[in-house]
Amino acid sequence: MYEDRRPDKDAIFPGDIPLEMVPPADIEKRSFELIESGMKHPDLPPELKPIVKRVIHTTADFDYEENLVFSPGVVPKAIALIRSGAGVVTDTNMAFSGIHKSTLRAFGGEAYCFMSDPDVAAEAKKTGQTRAAVCMERAAAMEGPLIFAVGNAPTALIRLYEFIRRGEYRPALIIGCPVGFVNAAQSKELILRTDADYIVTRGRKGGSNVAAAICNALLYMAAGTR
Repeated sequence: MYEDRRPDKDAIFPGDIPLEMVPPADIEKRSFELIESGMKHPDLPPELKPIVKRVIHTTADFDYEENLVFSPGVVPKAIALIRSGAGVVTDTNMAFSGIHKSTLRAFGGEAYCFMSDPDVAAEAKKTGQTRAAVCMERAAAMEGPLIFAVGNAPTALIRLYEFIRRGEYRPALIIGCPVGFVNAAQSKELILRTDADYIVTRGRKGGSNVAAAICNALLYMAAGTR
């Protein structure tokens, strides 16, 4: 597929480990070609497929074909939210760092993460909550529609569930992908029991990188790129 122009490559690399010689500019494109060829469900709906593929690209895990769950009509709603200037709140600085903020800002939106704020830590200590739960409370006091991208803390999703069930606050969109063992799967099941708009990774898998990947897939779709 690609011509290798390096001299004496056969003298350097063992013959039983075939390398693909891909120009740097084409690595992402080639990765998505490999993902497409490896998918069990290549006939996914066109509005869902870019999201599933980007999560697989981020994780190299094809299980996300099965465990990504979408509420009805969530993708066009999410794209409309982004284009209207909605902000994104994350539960980790890693997810915050991974979001393509220049694309978000092009639509008038901003990304937020309050996890490192000293007053959040103080409030969490005072009330016996996690910092992630306090961050959700702070975000709920903000004006305007917000997309919540939760990739680490089950307690953040649980707090959002409590808001919804009590009628105290309604997130515009929940991207729920906490990873781990203690309440990670359960917190996502709670969100699935609500009538909120959501994209959730069912089970224990997920992570801040997955939350950012889902955000970026939606951003790129909203911008008409990639």
